[in-house]
Parts: sequence; C-alpha cells; structure tokens
Amino acid sequence: MSGYNHILVGLDLSTESQQVIDRVKYLFANTDTKVSLCHVLEPLAFTYGGDIPVDLSDVQSQLQQQATERIALLGEQLDINSDDQHIILGHPAQEMHRMASEQDIDLIVVGSHGRHGLALIFGSTSNSVLHGATCDVLAVRIQD
Repeated sequence: MSGYNHILVGLDLSTESQQVIDRVKYLFANTDTKVSLCHVLEPLAFTYGGDIPVDLSDVQSQLQQQATERIALLGEQLDINSDDQHIILGHPAQEMHRMASEQDIDLIVVGSHGRHGLALIFGSTSNSVLHGATCDVLAVRIQD
C-alpha cells in the first residue's frame, strides 16, 4: 500500500519522460494505486497569438495524434487503460490542477530539470504545478 489512491503523472512526452515512468514503476509497482497519465498540449493559437494568418488546425490535430501514440506506449509500461491516458489542450499546470480536483487525485508526479534563476521563473511547469496544487506533488529529478 502506497498511501495514495490515485496519482496523476504529467508528462511532456520527451525522451526524458521515461525517467518519470521508471520512477512511478519503482514506487507504485506493487500497490493498488490507480495511475492516470496526462500530457497537456498548449493550443497553437496560444503560442502564436494569432500573428500567423494560417489555419493551424491540421497541425494541431497531428500533434494530438502523435501525443496519443506516445502516451499509449508509455501507458503500456504501467498497464494503464486508455481511459486513463489523457491528452488535453490548455495550460499544463492549470489542467493538471483541474484534473486533480475533478478526479480525486491525491498525488501529482512531474519531471523536473532542476532549473535555477531565470530558467526557473520563465519555464518551470513543475514549479507551477507545485504552487497551485491542492494535493501532494512529487517532482522527479530528470538526469541529463
């Protein structure tokens, strides 16, 4: 027994996501803890702010399809049902907080690069998740 009933693993789906999956396997392999995976795609309209007069819906669809395939491969390693693998459009920290409250998640697991200074201020999803969470957060240190 892990003490956690339902954990949410937030993944960026980079090759480094494997380190987060490996840690979750190590910590929760012999428990009855439910595990859900999520990847949050920021809509391309957010990224480009409408400056490009191009329909990006096909590109967005391709990104979602690629994310779905990648998360399925990672989910297989933890024997996670496809219903518990989520590809969501939005802001990563906000969407993980929303999922945590809606699905009674008591632990969020994310990878952390251990950034400092300006890199931490301007780019840390794990820091944003930590500061708005209403449940425990585990930041897995990503090794370069």
